[in-house]
Amino acid sequence: MKIRLLALFLVCAAPLASAQEDHPGLKSILTMAEWHRAGLDQLTPDQLGVIDAALIRQARAATAARQADLQAARAQTDFGAPSMPGAENKRGLLDRFGLPFFNDADWQTTPPLRAKVVAWESRNKFRLENGQIWEGFEAIPYELPGMEIEIRARPHGQFALAIDGKSTSLRVIRVR
Repeated sequence: MKIRLLALFLVCAAPLASAQEDHPGLKSILTMAEWHRAGLDQLTPDQLGVIDAALIRQARAATAARQADLQAARAQTDFGAPSMPGAENKRGLLDRFGLPFFNDADWQTTPPLRAKVVAWESRNKFRLENGQIWEGFEAIPYELPGMEIEIRARPHGQFALAIDGKSTSLRVIRVR
């Protein structure tokens, strides 16, 4: 009989122990003033355990819902879906190494960004009138503030700087 009671206690205590790992408990979350103001100091440890267990269930359900939303969003995004026959094999190989598969079919149709440079942000970063901040991979030898520039799409998600309608070999990346 004692062994059965001990086994029953251990079975009931295991979920509580794992719950305490996930949730620190109300007492550690609230300040002492909040604890007293809420009247929680008048509850028994069992009553507090019930409240903590409910909070743990709610947190786990919210986490599971967020994970499901994230997986659904990842499934809907089409980062470089193969558009040519045989591209599936390339994507599989790149995926094995954690590299993205770039679908370069649309970079040539992407219109350039035309904007006026407002100021330098740092030695190689510049701010556009629309608030975007771009940075050059290489040193930018031009005095850009006040100039109308173009940022043109290039293959593999890259961008290049054009000044006065003329392409430069300067690669840039959007920082903000």
